[in-house]
Amino acid sequence: MKSIRVSAAIIHRDGLLYATRRVKGDLKGWEFPGGKREEGESGEETIIREIREELDTDIVVEKLLCTIEYQYPAFHLTMDCYLCHVEKGNLTLSEHSDAKWLKVEDIDSLDWLPADILAVEEIKKHFANSV
Repeated sequence: MKSIRVSAAIIHRDGLLYATRRVKGDLKGWEFPGGKREEGESGEETIIREIREELDTDIVVEKLLCTIEYQYPAFHLTMDCYLCHVEKGNLTLSEHSDAKWLKVEDIDSLDWLPADILAVEEIKKHFANSV
């Protein structure tokens, strides 16, 4: 079984979280932006590169929030989720069809990809404990 390691950006601003909608490939739905880790890259380096490539934005990685393990039918996913904020840029979509800023209490309103559902649960715990 193939294994894939990715980094995802949990971008937050003023109590809101940024979600993107994927329409390409086999998996379609809402996700936290990010992508595959390249050989020799750290998780932080991956997410900085991916957000620059996908959203033309520079971010600051604050900390690793959680690591999600999820078994899709065709591969095993390991997803490192990093809390981040925008340093500069306008989050310009190039890989995604849509994006939204959501309040934490509205985060369940989207049709998340399966692995991202697990990340949503961790995010809710984090923000509930940080208030």
